[in-house]
Amino acid sequence: MSDNTSALTRDLLDSRLEGIFEAILDELRDIVAIPSVSSDPAHAADLEASALHVRDRFIATGLDAKILRVTTPEGIEGKPAVVARTKKIEGAPTVLLYAHHDVQPCGDVSRWSSDPFVAEVRGDRIYGRGTSDDGAGIAVHLGALRLLGDELPVNVVVFIEGEEELGSPSFTTFLQTYKEELQADVIVVCDSDNWKAGEPAVTSSLRGNSVATVDVTIADHAVHSGMFGGPMLDSVTCASMLIASMYDEKGDLVIPGLGGTLEADVEWSEEEFRAAAGLLEGVELVGTGDLAARVWTKPSVSVIGFDACPVSEASNTIAPHTRFKLSMRVVPGVDPHEAMDRLVEFLESHAPFGAKVEVTPNEFGPGYQADMNSALTGLLHEVLSEAWGVPSVNIGVGGSIPFISDFQRLFPDAEVVVTGVEDPLTNAHSEDESQCISDLRAAILAEAMLLTRLASQ
Repeated sequence: MSDNTSALTRDLLDSRLEGIFEAILDELRDIVAIPSVSSDPAHAADLEASALHVRDRFIATGLDAKILRVTTPEGIEGKPAVVARTKKIEGAPTVLLYAHHDVQPCGDVSRWSSDPFVAEVRGDRIYGRGTSDDGAGIAVHLGALRLLGDELPVNVVVFIEGEEELGSPSFTTFLQTYKEELQADVIVVCDSDNWKAGEPAVTSSLRGNSVATVDVTIADHAVHSGMFGGPMLDSVTCASMLIASMYDEKGDLVIPGLGGTLEADVEWSEEEFRAAAGLLEGVELVGTGDLAARVWTKPSVSVIGFDACPVSEASNTIAPHTRFKLSMRVVPGVDPHEAMDRLVEFLESHAPFGAKVEVTPNEFGPGYQADMNSALTGLLHEVLSEAWGVPSVNIGVGGSIPFISDFQRLFPDAEVVVTGVEDPLTNAHSEDESQCISDLRAAILAEAMLLTRLASQ
């Protein structure tokens, strides 16, 4: 450890990074090459290989690293996680660096422009599954630690999870089991977004998530559409009417009690939103309020699954039963269980023409609201602005990272900050996922500066 951390200036660290960045990019390529799809049992061996690889990369960086896992009280067997730590510095604060090594499935590979598990550089972006979510997070931690080397002035614990893309089912048990090993003063989660490529951000909030399955039933068996159609509506139509009843003429949800705010700290142009979302020409945006607020701090409900008779198997019968699945993004600060109660009440009270409506809650994930007035948040803004060379901003994120609330609950004395390297063009969870290379470089520099300056906080 250096006695003079002030000597580790931005320019010095940037110069050092110039010499190691290509090696870090190669590390990212190696991570992408392992198809660590946690949701697919066929890739169980790949997930194990990924954990071993990540463990070995941190060992090569000078940390003591091992693979850990737990089984929950309900019998859920957790996926392999990597926990690594630096040599103990007495009296120095401890920082936990989080990322995850599992990835989403690739979907239809024919929709990718290149092999999803062979990282390919095109211009200032590197493409492949996990290049950004969250291989880039691992690369940021590796890069920052290598950049500082023996001059690292704080204690660091690295926690690389292996089941984030599954919803982290054993996360709480893992934290409880290894609480002593994971104790920290500061927790840095590197699994979020920047405002745009080239424009860094601190994540100020994340929406929660509540998922439910809805069954709509109108009869005890199918009947002929010609004999009974007219006075008798099919269950698909009733389900569609039920879904439509959640919205007003502007596209805002009308479910009472869900909360939300209409204003955001930044302006998200419709043109940029449409381009990032791939919206077809003529398809209108819905809802009221700032566009960013509609994604970050207002609730939303999406139909993510719908069971109906396939067109290829259609017959002239009235469907007696239809099932669909809803994903409700919950306003930061609102309890997802309370939001689910409001959703259930609304759907059951709006059953079309007396159809039987049964709502089954499936899962809950709490949101996140950062302390925007804390010294740590100010320091994070400082290093992001210096590393990128442009002012950082506060952004919400419409998606959910439910485990952050577990960090806050089980480590109440630690402050959690959320940052990341994704951007609107990343396409995480979809085809042609990619990472902006210059942003990856800046993120490494920012984290190294953060670790340096935390020693004097």
